[in-house]
Amino acid sequence: MQPIPTDTSPAATDAQTSIPLLLAALMLVMFLAALDQTIVSTALPTIVSDLGGLRWLSWVVTAYLLASTVVVPLYGKFGDQFGRKRVLQVAVVLFLLGSALCGAAQTMGQLIAFRILQGLGGGGLMVVAMAAIGDVIPPAERGRYQGLFGGVFGLATVVGPLIGGFLVEHLSWHWIFYINLPLGLLALVVIGSVFRPHVALVQHKVDYIGAFFLTVALGAVVLITSLGGSLLAWQSLDMLCLSLFALIGLAGFVLEQRRAAEPIMPLHLFRHRTFVLAGLIGFIVGVSLFGAVTFLPLYMQVVKNATPTSAGLQMLPLMGGLLVVSAITGRLISRWGRYRMFPILGTLLQVIALGLLSRLDLDTPMALMNLYMGLLGAGLGMVMQVLILAVQNSVEPRHMGVATSGATLFRSVGGAIGVSLFGALFSHALLGALASDFSASAGSPASLSPAAVHALPAALQHSYLVAFSGAMHGVFLLAGGITSVAFALSWLLREVPLRRATQA
Repeated sequence: MQPIPTDTSPAATDAQTSIPLLLAALMLVMFLAALDQTIVSTALPTIVSDLGGLRWLSWVVTAYLLASTVVVPLYGKFGDQFGRKRVLQVAVVLFLLGSALCGAAQTMGQLIAFRILQGLGGGGLMVVAMAAIGDVIPPAERGRYQGLFGGVFGLATVVGPLIGGFLVEHLSWHWIFYINLPLGLLALVVIGSVFRPHVALVQHKVDYIGAFFLTVALGAVVLITSLGGSLLAWQSLDMLCLSLFALIGLAGFVLEQRRAAEPIMPLHLFRHRTFVLAGLIGFIVGVSLFGAVTFLPLYMQVVKNATPTSAGLQMLPLMGGLLVVSAITGRLISRWGRYRMFPILGTLLQVIALGLLSRLDLDTPMALMNLYMGLLGAGLGMVMQVLILAVQNSVEPRHMGVATSGATLFRSVGGAIGVSLFGALFSHALLGALASDFSASAGSPASLSPAAVHALPAALQHSYLVAFSGAMHGVFLLAGGITSVAFALSWLLREVPLRRATQA
């Protein structure tokens, strides 16, 4: 492949002036996809009171997570095969259709089914948007833009519960889905108008058998991590069957990729040092990010007696640290042409921040807590999009889509496993600490809402809050220990000179 030569023609000038508009549209679709991973959480009680179906509550979240995760590698491959513009447009249309139907759902069953459709589109928005940058921006200049994309992802993840709570409080739960429509349509128009990727369409053979096995394997893994220890006991027959499906799907996928003419995820990528390391580090970063975003608002509501909206606002230090540092990191990479130092420093900051967060207690000042969250956000900002840049810069351009989707997949699965793992650890520690002094008449300790906790008698409330803080200690200590593995792995990354041109 030869670098695309410099062109000063009017057409080339128009293409250059349209890049900021295109990048804004790509960031918007990424924001919408990431937002829908968390925006529903604060609306779930209202949705259940309106539609009923309490026992299916978790599936409103799980359905989107499952669908969006299993299609990530498929979108990466289809983007390489059929062109990222066309595939991205299909993903946006699916996402908007699913959003409109979710907003109009009349039963819990309908909402879950439409969330699956929405997830089928949402899974493609993030990975194709990130890969699309490589079609228009050379690696040496890509750092500054991918820093902004990392900030957008973190922003959407953190403010999702805040926006959801605001819309439910002032409008209705339907608007957490309807809000996607005007924004998504705007992005669709811009992408159709200004996205001109440097690709040539060729005839391809789609590996549908590999897609089937991959869907079975990833679907089983997501269901295991989402349902294990909550709706299904770990030792139950259902969990055994899901584990069996995961193993069968993985084995079938590996065998199919060995013989497929055009594999969805070429196995030689797993012999690629940067791809494997970026995937492992990204997996651990997903554990840290989603674990923190899940449990910090809970701590604020229960221990600090904050409202849901206030708890969302108090996440601003984490969001601000991620946004600012991600943008600065991207600019420094573009200026220096070096990126290896940032994952090393970023994972170190995450380990330190998680260690400090494990010391939270009933009397920790909010100013100190804000400092810890800002430090965690800064660490995440130095790592998330830098890993994508490292992968895109080191693999062959024809594999950029599947490599990007693979790196994104590791982070998504890490987030799902992290939330499940930390949730099980937290519940076990909380129930163990309260077993001796929590009366059965007060209700189940693990199911008490923040309002119910603060309505308990003073002595019982104090015991509960102490046990709650103690359970949080274990969560953040485990997260810090896992992240220290990412810090060790980041030293193994190699500095590959950034390419100075996009490649056809």
